[in-house]
Amino acid sequence: MLPMNRVFTKRLKLSRNVELSSRQSDKANSAMINVYAKELDAIWIGLACTEEKILTTALSHSKESALKSLLRCLPPKADYQISEKPTDFAEKIIQASRDVHFGGPPFTDFALATEHFPEPLATVLKVAASIPVGYVASYGDIAKIAGTEPKTVGQIMASNPLYPIVQCHRVVGADYSLVGYGGRKDPRALKAKLARLGAERKGYKSHKEINVNGTILTVYPVEYVIDKAKKQGLSLRDRQQRTITSY
Repeated sequence: MLPMNRVFTKRLKLSRNVELSSRQSDKANSAMINVYAKELDAIWIGLACTEEKILTTALSHSKESALKSLLRCLPPKADYQISEKPTDFAEKIIQASRDVHFGGPPFTDFALATEHFPEPLATVLKVAASIPVGYVASYGDIAKIAGTEPKTVGQIMASNPLYPIVQCHRVVGADYSLVGYGGRKDPRALKAKLARLGAERKGYKSHKEINVNGTILTVYPVEYVIDKAKKQGLSLRDRQQRTITSY
């Protein structure tokens, strides 16, 4: 995940000595960003938000790692405070993130802190979050809705500041090819993406259309992608879906 204003640049390298504490900026009028991390089912889910609007989410094996992921995505010099007790809103988002990660239905009932999400970033993330389990959508189709280019959608998915709400592995090429995963295109990354899609197979046979804020998005069964991968020599081995994508 990258800072909102640097979503198209390379990932930032973090120092091991990142201080996980509150930080105050010189901007007296800037909204305070609340940062939370909570353990659910042996994973840590993080959230950074202003009142009831999301800036970024994260998922990790440890609290420290989740907080680091959140902090490196905050705008430069932003005011933030790490809170131990989530608000009702934060609890809702954290629980929804957990449910989506473990195969639940898409969660789209959220508002983004739009001052930190320029277009087409905001629309791309909202559309990608709508893809149901067992289906994929293409970079091109999402780009059309967001009024941008497929390459831009790919860059946004590679940085993905809203994982696990946005399941970026469900976005593929127009020909059902895997294309890339996590900003990488090497075989290991592609196999990780294929494994995640394989774990979401529902036996669907045909595409369907879903309504995304009044716009139609066509989604396709993950089986189409799996079949395409086989033709390209990339096999799907039976293995358990990774709890956290850390390839």
